[in-house]
Amino acid sequence: MTPGGRRSRARRRGEPSAHAEINVTSLIDVAFTLLVIFIITAPALQGGIELQLPEAQVRAITAQDDPFMVSINAEGTIYISESPFTREEFRAALPQLMDASGARDVYIRGDAQATHGVVTWVMGIAQAQAWERGGQLLIVADSETDG
Repeated sequence: MTPGGRRSRARRRGEPSAHAEINVTSLIDVAFTLLVIFIITAPALQGGIELQLPEAQVRAITAQDDPFMVSINAEGTIYISESPFTREEFRAALPQLMDASGARDVYIRGDAQATHGVVTWVMGIAQAQAWERGGQLLIVADSETDG
């Protein structure tokens, strides 16, 4: 025993030290092996019903040369192709102007300072008219403010 009451153990020659090391090469081999197994088995795990989907005859999508544009400025004034309209005039004129131009889609441009109520009201009217004609409502955003 040592003077402090502890036992000391003498290290013999050739005895390895107490340093634990991880064999990184083996760890990487195991990781890559598991990766290969997952890559091979993943497609087999995706189950489902086998379907043969029907083929459809559709016409080509064409872009409108002059889109039907509805704009709302900061004061809430509604414009169709640079012509101002009140709410009542807009509600009556929109279907007539869409029919006259043959437009199906309606593009909406709202000023950033326009009130939410006016913009959503215009969007509701325009969306209903576009859907009646088989079109859609599209929002035009300023690419500089889109983040």
